[in-house]
Amino acid sequence: MGHYEVYLKFQLQHWRLYLLSLVLGIGGSFQYGIQVSVIASPAVHIRSFVNHTWQLRYGAPVDDATNQLIWSFIVAVLSLGAWAGAIHSGSLPVTYGRKKTLLFNNVVAIVAALIMIFSRMAQSFEMILLGRFLYGYNVGLGLSVHLMYLAECSPKKLRGVMTNTGSIFIGFGKIMGQIIGIKELMGTEEMWPYLIAISGIPAILQFVTLPFFPETPRYLYIDKGDTEGSKKALQWLWQEDNLKLELDDMQKERESTQGEKAKTVKDVLSSRCVRWQLLTLIIPCAGVQLCGINALYFYAFDIFRESGVPEDQMHYLSIGLGATELVTVTLCSFLIDRVGRKKLMGYGYLLMGITMCALTVMLSIKDLNSWIPYVNIALIFCIICIYGLGPAGVSMALPADLFLQAWRPSAYVVSGSINWLCMFLVGMLFSYIVNGLGQFCFLIFVAYTILSAAFLIYFVPETKGKTMIEIMEDFNKLNFKNRGADIERTDVDLATKF
Repeated sequence: MGHYEVYLKFQLQHWRLYLLSLVLGIGGSFQYGIQVSVIASPAVHIRSFVNHTWQLRYGAPVDDATNQLIWSFIVAVLSLGAWAGAIHSGSLPVTYGRKKTLLFNNVVAIVAALIMIFSRMAQSFEMILLGRFLYGYNVGLGLSVHLMYLAECSPKKLRGVMTNTGSIFIGFGKIMGQIIGIKELMGTEEMWPYLIAISGIPAILQFVTLPFFPETPRYLYIDKGDTEGSKKALQWLWQEDNLKLELDDMQKERESTQGEKAKTVKDVLSSRCVRWQLLTLIIPCAGVQLCGINALYFYAFDIFRESGVPEDQMHYLSIGLGATELVTVTLCSFLIDRVGRKKLMGYGYLLMGITMCALTVMLSIKDLNSWIPYVNIALIFCIICIYGLGPAGVSMALPADLFLQAWRPSAYVVSGSINWLCMFLVGMLFSYIVNGLGQFCFLIFVAYTILSAAFLIYFVPETKGKTMIEIMEDFNKLNFKNRGADIERTDVDLATKF
């Protein structure tokens, strides 16, 4: 049997795993993508509804500053909910299992959808705020558990590709949010409550289909001690009877965790033996928000208006942005294990910074010539391409690459907290920054992308093709470079205990 036939047989053998990735994606990272993009198109209608509600209550229209503040909070409160969800992603999946946590998470999204639908009937913009917060909780918890579920169900050869489907579903969610938001579909005065309630549908789909799939084999074996249940789950997912290697691997992990408590968030933040891993986690995770990408999505229409695009063409350009990101993130899944994490993300940030500098200059001179606005749009598409090929995909793989098993749940809490708090700040402040600085607002993001690029290129070791112990040893050269060899060895041993 040739190499291609073996590869094809391996892929077809795991068709149930691919089906599981579809079910997990629809109720997991897809929800993040759709929530980020869907809020842009009904902005005019929601702000009008806030004004109408205010007038009914107080007998006078809301002033522009208050309306702007309420709208900014509607956009940004998603991130606060997601932060709460990310905090619970360290405890709920351990206590109740990955599967039950996701089923509970779907109920949260369905409740949020119902609140959104009835907000206009109840004449309450506060219900929109509550619905967005609950959607945020759903996204923050769902994204972490989605990636955990996939990593624990996948064979080693497929783990990288499977985890990267999280980024692909985010891109898919963004483009779906933009398509259904056009005025020919749901972006109208009558339909906006149903548009912002749309995330209830993927939640129902996952709630109905996920019970047909098993709990993750690693959770059953290592956390619950259910050897037989774990073996059955592996046989069902992989359609393979020879599972000795995988079961031996899980047995070793279970033995090594006997009597060892999982590390807390405080341990992650204070331990010297993971200091550089923590810095590497913080800069790219915060960078995914502070590189300006969600600012482009949240306020895409404002940017197109700055570029001189007619109002009736803006929605279609936004769909183009979503499609571009989806294609480039899919390409990233083929590149990540060939090029390496460090190069893709480091040079990605560097190129994003340079392109945003060019965009700032071109926005400053947009009135000099009629073709300049089209150059600006091309630059926006370039930023999306670079983001999709580098930072978007690599940021999903980092927490699992950098930390050993005992540290990983708390690392997810730290990375999620940083991610969502930065997203909250960008959502709340960016519209004010645009009003104050105009086209120069992107210089804030340029500073961050250049700093991140320099940090990644000059300090961070490559993790491609290395075992967890090898990665830990590389980082310990940074963590303990000023200490004696005997102290270093002791700390390495302690750090590498699961």
